[in-house]
Amino acid sequence: MPRMDAPEATGPTRDAASVRRDVRRAYRILRRRNGHLDWWPGRTPLEVVVGAILTQNTSWTNVERAIAALARGRLMSLRALRRATPAELERAIRPSGYFRQKARKLKAFVALCDTRYAGSLARMGRTPTASLRDALLATWGIGPETADSILLYAFDRPVFVVDAYTARVARRHAWVAAGCGYHALQRFFQEQLRGARVRAHPGGPRLERVALYNDYHAQLVWVGKHHCRPRPRCAACPLRPLLPASDRRDSDRSPAHLGSSGRRSPRALHPGPRSRP
Repeated sequence: MPRMDAPEATGPTRDAASVRRDVRRAYRILRRRNGHLDWWPGRTPLEVVVGAILTQNTSWTNVERAIAALARGRLMSLRALRRATPAELERAIRPSGYFRQKARKLKAFVALCDTRYAGSLARMGRTPTASLRDALLATWGIGPETADSILLYAFDRPVFVVDAYTARVARRHAWVAAGCGYHALQRFFQEQLRGARVRAHPGGPRLERVALYNDYHAQLVWVGKHHCRPRPRCAACPLRPLLPASDRRDSDRSPAHLGSSGRRSPRALHPGPRSRP
């Protein structure tokens, strides 16, 4: 998953009503195109946490190989991660790259769970969102994107995950200004989607938002991987009708003018369960 590193800045560059309409319309278009993308593929909260840490600076294919190695070594439990030596963890997660740093990050997460939550993921999961996010961000090796992925996908918290794909799509469609940073972009999406309903959820409105944030993020990743690249491929993109008119005309001639909104990164955010998005 490409990192999203940019300064805070102002909001939309178009009128608020049209931006809000297009943000919601974009999700409907992508949902019709792709169906529900069913992300994240972790079977347990711990597997999601491990995946969120291991996916830093690598592709999801490599993460899957590392998680499979952890499972074969019977290391996919808090107890096993706690007792494993750094060398044992490094061998198992080597396919994910930066394996020494990531082994330290896994140990740091286990230490957080032990010191703050008595070694219980269930207790961690009952912690208020703001408090849990602060604790995650205070943990070595966990930044905003990883923390929010853990909150949304492991603990079903209504927190919109932002990455470079999200930023690129939003900037190119003039939903936000060019310098809009992580937290401003997160607030933007959460505000634009406030009150939006895709379908009723038996868990109530909070889990409706969780499901919407979950799938919308996955859909934006799909767009970023297949169309909204550093050198964009606008012609076949299902969101092309939502581009500003001048950009639609220019994209017919040359995509280069749209710029990159960020460097190319090896972190190809989760190609998904069964090769997603």
